Amino acid sequence: MTLTFLGAARTVTGSKYLLEVGSTRVLVDCGMFQGLKALRERNWEPFPVSPSSINVVVLTHAHLDHCGLLPRLVAQGFTGRVFCTGGTAELAKIVMSDAAHLQEEDAERANRKSYTKHKPALALFTENDAARAVLQLQPVGYDRPVPIAPGLELEFLNAGHLLGSAYARITVAAEGKTILFGGDLGRYGRPVLPDPVPPPDADVVLVESTYGNKVHEADDDGKHLARIVNETVKRRGKIVIPAFALGRVEELLYWVRHLEERKAIPELPVYVDSPMAVEVLAEYRDRMHELDAGLRTFLTARLHVIASIPESRKVQDDPHPAIVISSSGMATGGRVLHHLKRVLPEARNTVLFAGYQSEGTRGRQLKDGAQTTRIHGEEIVVKARIESLASVSAHADSNETMRWLKSFKRAPSTLCLVHGETGPMDTLKARVERELKWNVKTPGHREKIDI
Repeated sequence: MTLTFLGAARTVTGSKYLLEVGSTRVLVDCGMFQGLKALRERNWEPFPVSPSSINVVVLTHAHLDHCGLLPRLVAQGFTGRVFCTGGTAELAKIVMSDAAHLQEEDAERANRKSYTKHKPALALFTENDAARAVLQLQPVGYDRPVPIAPGLELEFLNAGHLLGSAYARITVAAEGKTILFGGDLGRYGRPVLPDPVPPPDADVVLVESTYGNKVHEADDDGKHLARIVNETVKRRGKIVIPAFALGRVEELLYWVRHLEERKAIPELPVYVDSPMAVEVLAEYRDRMHELDAGLRTFLTARLHVIASIPESRKVQDDPHPAIVISSSGMATGGRVLHHLKRVLPEARNTVLFAGYQSEGTRGRQLKDGAQTTRIHGEEIVVKARIESLASVSAHADSNETMRWLKSFKRAPSTLCLVHGETGPMDTLKARVERELKWNVKTPGHREKIDI
């Protein structure tokens, strides 16, 4: 029995783990690489094993870096079932369709405007590929063990990271062993989503290390966000928030509504310019039973949903103060780029990042103080104020990760740190070894370990 790390190995994107038990192959997550060009190019590489030889795929949740390459896997021959929670199934349909649309749209724009060295530029996968992948999704409830292959049983447990997010616990009967794929670990005591459930014991555990060397800002009841909004309004500027359509938009709307109700900020037009975010909000409304109690009002917050490109352009042209929430969250694509082209050159505006920004992304460059950025082949000067709001992160910080690890009743034989850049990962490894005395590995890309 072996486990090969095909993504999110000493980097934060492209989650993919291949579990091989005899002749059975299970792929846990099938995410896209984002950020640095060297990472993005991995999306185009041939899969290390034939997709048709993979028996089953398991998805921990619906973020692009965990499910986004599934349409390409299907296009290349994978025909098995894709097990996931019901919430993940609904969100993954939206994510994969949106990603395919953007892939085809970006390729068409690159060819039309000739800002690509590829002749012609091609889409990584198509909307037809995404539609085929959707047909292979197999929803499974939380806390309900199910057989997924001969001798292999799967159970999902709520990870508190995103609607539908889960730890995937796979039990291998013949070996008498269990592997817990942590996916992305949620946070404790946050609005919208419940806390991560206590983990069950396992022989091998994989957990993310995104913030392995950081502790998030203490919850300040929205004071930081209120300061940013009020200062921008005083300058008569706009606040553009590149936000992940899954999870982050919902929490941002919660805080805007919360601050408005307390009269901590003025009532501004709030625009959600992301077709995917609108669909996601509908899924959150349909699954209120999976969210924190008492949060129905945040989903009915006063906001303007932008449904078309002309409406989006009208908002871009409007000079009045407003809050614009648009994807993608790392400013790597999507409608937010058009807003950034308009607001970045003016000092009265604010660009607010409300989530992790991977190495090599436009979001990381702007947070690191870039004076210019290239968008759609144009060099854009940066004069707007760049702010960040770490307190709304959906990823556990180092203390929260340790809290989760310490809740295991017995130590796993091996803990594998994944989904993190080298610095945070190595810091967390040292801390776990020091405080828990566990055996900790930080596997590299395509590294294989015996279980």
